[in-house]
Amino acid sequence: MSRPHVPFSDLRTAAYCPRKCYYQRRLDSDEREPPPEVATIRDLERRYETLLETDSELTDEPIGVSPSAYRDRLAATQERLVADGHWERLREPAARDVLATGRHCRGIVHKVLADPLEPVLVSPGKPPEYGVWESQSVHAVAAAKALAWEHERSVENAWLEYPAYGTVRQISLTTRRKARYRRALRTVRELDGPPARTDNRSKCESCEFAPECGVRTRTLRSLLGFG
Repeated sequence: MSRPHVPFSDLRTAAYCPRKCYYQRRLDSDEREPPPEVATIRDLERRYETLLETDSELTDEPIGVSPSAYRDRLAATQERLVADGHWERLREPAARDVLATGRHCRGIVHKVLADPLEPVLVSPGKPPEYGVWESQSVHAVAAAKALAWEHERSVENAWLEYPAYGTVRQISLTTRRKARYRRALRTVRELDGPPARTDNRSKCESCEFAPECGVRTRTLRSLLGFG
């Protein structure tokens, strides 16, 4: 009997916090839909050229830095990717918003590049100082494996775009990243009860499941030394 495909979102969440994944999986499908602002931020990716124009107004855009810093970052990103020969293929992908189904997982790949075959994930969040977040690395490996399974071709790299910050990064599907993916896949499949709470309490501060989880988070009053 074949196992059901694991959604990309479950793998990403499990890599971040298995306990959060447990609570997330108990929600109804409509409750798991991303908020509208996520689509608004991702839409920035389709308008890079317009956003780079010096007379374009950026103050009302959902960007994560000042307008001048944003335009500088995006211009530097464009210059680097043009030099590497990737800008045009990222701007004109072979396909967009593709539902990819692999051997073990499935989900939406925001952009699919050809020659070579590579997935692009568009993140509404902030990039780390270097590389990509571990949970996004797991998501990228899942997307690459799903495309590889469908196209019967190997996929060696993936891309993460952070349009609110004008940043685009490529990652290689290393042995370590694939191992993290397999660990997250195993974690999701073995979820039959709430796992142990994470030791990294900083992850709990913004978690919507903190009250249900029972973890105590530090309030603003306590952070300021009043409680």
